[in-house]
Amino acid sequence: MLAYLVIREGSKWTDVFRLVPGRTVTIGRAATNQIIVKDDRASRNHAEVFLTSGQWTLRDLDSRNGTMVGNQRVLGDHPLAPGDIIRISQYQLAFVHDLSMAFAESKGSSPSGQAPAAGKAEAAVGPMGAVTNDELGEPDAADSGEGWLGEEAEAEEPTTITHRRMQTRFLRPRVDDPATPRVGNAAALLCRLAFELAKQSDVAAVANRALDGLFEETKVDAGAVLLAPRDKSGPIAVSDLEVVAARTDLEPRYHRVSNFLAGTVLREGEAVLARNVAGDSMLATRDSKGEIHSTSVICAPIREGADRVIGLIHLYSTGDDRQPDPDDLEFTLAVADNVALAIKNLGRQLELAENLSRTRSEILQLRSRLGAESEIIGGSALMANVHREIARAAASRATVLIRGESGVGKELVARAMHFASPRRKGPFVCLNCAALTETLLESELFGHERGAFTGATERKIGKFEAAHQGTLMLDEIGEMSPAIQAKFLRVLEGHPFERVGGNQQIRVNVRTVAATNRNLEKAVAEGKFRRDLYFRLRVLEIFVPPLRKRPEDVIELAVHFLDRFNAETGRRFRGFTPEAFDRMRLYRWPGNVRELKNVVERAVVLAQGDYIEADDLALTSLTTQGESAEAVMPRSGYEPVSLAEIERRHILATLKSTLWNKSRAAAILGIERSTLDRKIRRYQIQR
Repeated sequence: MLAYLVIREGSKWTDVFRLVPGRTVTIGRAATNQIIVKDDRASRNHAEVFLTSGQWTLRDLDSRNGTMVGNQRVLGDHPLAPGDIIRISQYQLAFVHDLSMAFAESKGSSPSGQAPAAGKAEAAVGPMGAVTNDELGEPDAADSGEGWLGEEAEAEEPTTITHRRMQTRFLRPRVDDPATPRVGNAAALLCRLAFELAKQSDVAAVANRALDGLFEETKVDAGAVLLAPRDKSGPIAVSDLEVVAARTDLEPRYHRVSNFLAGTVLREGEAVLARNVAGDSMLATRDSKGEIHSTSVICAPIREGADRVIGLIHLYSTGDDRQPDPDDLEFTLAVADNVALAIKNLGRQLELAENLSRTRSEILQLRSRLGAESEIIGGSALMANVHREIARAAASRATVLIRGESGVGKELVARAMHFASPRRKGPFVCLNCAALTETLLESELFGHERGAFTGATERKIGKFEAAHQGTLMLDEIGEMSPAIQAKFLRVLEGHPFERVGGNQQIRVNVRTVAATNRNLEKAVAEGKFRRDLYFRLRVLEIFVPPLRKRPEDVIELAVHFLDRFNAETGRRFRGFTPEAFDRMRLYRWPGNVRELKNVVERAVVLAQGDYIEADDLALTSLTTQGESAEAVMPRSGYEPVSLAEIERRHILATLKSTLWNKSRAAAILGIERSTLDRKIRRYQIQR
């Protein structure tokens, strides 16, 4: 049963396709179809023709713009009769059993007559049913507008979505195409626009610059860029879109895209060009009175990745003299992709700026908690001298020995020296030698290999390696065992070391700062500390005075700690009472700055009222290091005196130091107030 589809595009014959029983012929825009319709108004899979029960049947595949047979739109299956005209977009397909019927009308003969080209065309039909264009006769110029296969009535073209695109060809490598003479200018403008979009500092500026470029190239007179909120997650609805920028050339104001068109583009992610939309309420833009304000419209998605649409570019024209074409659609889609890229880059810049700000804030907080270089508080002459010594030692690479009582802030001095030195960008690593056994201290200093000892399940990097290009502070250096001292000295001399249980030679560039509250000279004399290590550590020496030697710093430190703990706890103390200041100034502070910090913290937590009073300060009765000798023993030589005389002198010195505050003196001496009164009477101590 011979049957053919004779294809005509506009005024030209283009092809003949022979229908074979048992084979379904698909028609559409996609390249996978047997008959390809090169028109954007055709769907990818538009229609199909097949033989069923001896009857050739046409079926529309839910196409967007429909399939026509004559002037009737196909709904479901439609049986074909010889002479039927199938209309898809601007293509016409004639269904015939005899090829002569397809050419008779165009040559002026009756449908039953033989056209001169018919035999030639019929002879050219091969086994696959294809006939080339050169083998088909074309109608005369005078007949190019005539109907064929019977008289056809002219019908007004309905509103249709005429073009759709997933990707623009303007972003592909340029190919000279005489059919698209605007591509050169459009590509140049697009390239320039892409660079300008990348320079914008915010989303609104990107949207406005994109509209300027679109109005320069396309034939539209109104439009806008609509975007969903930046923090919107999940699917985006039409109601989520906000107008970021809008522009009109002829009308007073921009009219928003219709919900139907916007929803279609959001859902399918394709750009749309629709013409002659004045009679279609689903595509046209309308004002508050319901009046239509567009004749042609372009709507392109702004895509984030391949699947997510974050916004739209909506353009429309209001006059018949300015009708956008497929090239305008291509250019709009290209601009939309560039806008999406610019918005993505702005989002990354904003995220990086937020992360940088957060990181800086965290660094400041950590430095505040760890006591960075700016945390050395004190304006006394003794502390000014410490600052000068830190400045001189910081520029050197020499080993520094920091000495002072426990709690005076030796680690803060070492940290200040590190941040004032050329190694400030390197790590600052601190290790307390008194807190670890000999085996653990060796592992902490030099690291260990896996399996070096029981429990060594993984390789561990030691403090020396961790402090490479930085500073290593060893607190309580006097507690280091002789065996570790020998290995430590070799590293200080510049020799390589090995991890515990390893054989790999490791060299590091580390500046060492040691700290101690012990008398190292006495330890050297007793053989508890290596003499050569002592001289190697004591290249530069900084002595940090105890707090009792600089009472003028007590108030400054107390106020500093009060501000810190107010911020940490949320309390709002306004300061200390004068009595509290006097008590802190007269106290000997055996625990130095560490004790002062803890006393203020306890007062902030437990005190009531707006000010911290003297009774809120929990001061101890402990004596400071060497205080009894300072108060009782003469500074030159030995004087034979009785224990009672020593007690009398000590009580008198304590009363003088407290300005005869008997309650505080009794607390320092560790006796009751009544016992102190009895001793004053017994020893006849006079004020």
